Amino acid sequence: MGRGYAGGMTDNAPQDSTRTTTDNAADNAADNQAAKDPDTWVTGDEPATASQHSYLETLATEAGAEVPEQLSKADASKLIDELQDKSPRLG
Repeated sequence: MGRGYAGGMTDNAPQDSTRTTTDNAADNAADNQAAKDPDTWVTGDEPATASQHSYLETLATEAGAEVPEQLSKADASKLIDELQDKSPRLG
């Protein structure tokens, strides 16, 4: 019998124990600064994706907000940023 998908998985990747929470925070800040402005996205005018809608519903529930039905990808991204700041779990 086979071991199945999870049974064959191992974590042989080397771990960098010298990285700190501060290092990770700095990396995240750099990633945020490197992110493109949603208003400049080529596909920003397309309808929001199912993943964006799903995440927005979760955030809206946590923040006590409502999500408009018709959102573009760019508008959904901006609303996600706004609701993340208001979320008691993330904000």
